[in-house]
Amino acid sequence: MANNESYDIIIIGGSYSGLSAGLALGRALRKVLIIDSGKPCNAQTPHSHNFITQDGKTPKEISLLAKQQVEKYPTVTFHSGIAISGKKTASGYTITTQANDTFSAKKLIFATGIKDIMPNIKGIAECWGISILHCPYCHGYEVKHEPTGILGNGVYGFEFSRLISNWTKNLSLLTNGPIGLEAEQIEKLKQHGIKIIETEINQILHDNGQIQTIVFKDGLQMDFAAVYTKLDFVQHCDIPIQLGCELTEQGHLKVDAFQKTSVYGIYACGDNTTPLRSVSNAVAMGTLAGAMINREMIDDEF
Repeated sequence: MANNESYDIIIIGGSYSGLSAGLALGRALRKVLIIDSGKPCNAQTPHSHNFITQDGKTPKEISLLAKQQVEKYPTVTFHSGIAISGKKTASGYTITTQANDTFSAKKLIFATGIKDIMPNIKGIAECWGISILHCPYCHGYEVKHEPTGILGNGVYGFEFSRLISNWTKNLSLLTNGPIGLEAEQIEKLKQHGIKIIETEINQILHDNGQIQTIVFKDGLQMDFAAVYTKLDFVQHCDIPIQLGCELTEQGHLKVDAFQKTSVYGIYACGDNTTPLRSVSNAVAMGTLAGAMINREMIDDEF
């Protein structure tokens, strides 16, 4: 069904960053459509932390309250669906969903997040976001002083071992194969009591996502309360790429200080633009994107 309904701005992605942008634009009296699939990247994460006034709440609690507040603004509309394609038009852009609904807008905001790529290790997907973590500022306090692993190698393995040593001294670097560090880096880790395990991992034993034991291919077993790692990723939505938006070397959407992409009229915010994956940062970026795209519309019209 092709609706062909027209808006000032379409926001693709209705989690923290998209809702924050929608709130800013609703308060700016803009006619906004938020298209959301209802499947946020952090759906498996039990609690959100380091977001003042919301510390310790579940991601669902925060997003439900946010949506209720955005819904109070009559110029903001929600559509449940998955956006699959976009097209440039004379007056702006059109977005088509998986159900073949089509919507038009003068401008777009992508708050679509990223899609993590799980390594081929049994158990890691079930633990991701629960006890296999990406951010100590989000989750490190809850596992402070506990036996902790860093699953990584090279520069990441060394630098993240240094970082996590702030939260625990019971730390092991799991390189999952031959170590890729310089001799000076290895010596520095040893000086700080960080164990280095080069053996490849066979599987992760867990209880409903709570890691218990890592089993290595040589039969070694080690118990951990948490493991930090950095996963590869792709953009969750490829419409910005379809429309010509540039990516950074790391694979994020390239934006300037005002959340503008490389394509005029298209903004982006949240995890699809930054390695700093936190709820508070996503909210801040959404607010900025909403304010700046509204200012751009004023510049166009006035």
